[in-house]
Amino acid sequence: MKSLHVNFNEADQSTTPIENATIEPWDDVCERFDNDVHRIMTVSDREEFTAIYTCYDENNEPAYYLVEEDEDLAKLRRKTFLRKLGRARA
Repeated sequence: MKSLHVNFNEADQSTTPIENATIEPWDDVCERFDNDVHRIMTVSDREEFTAIYTCYDENNEPAYYLVEEDEDLAKLRRKTFLRKLGRARA
């Protein structure tokens, strides 16, 4: 799974690349943001990427990433969902 840091405009739902951004493993990005990541939407205009995710840092500032979703990510999301099932929300 790979990801690319981008700027995301919520008004028109467009993305623009961030200068000097490189493709990173999505697992590393998730760890860096302590797994505080949320899927925003599916994208179809980017050949290798399938979704946009927002990640929140310790100051609750968003960072946006284009992500190549694959079967491993689907399994990971399902596992996380099941692990959190039944927990009370704070």
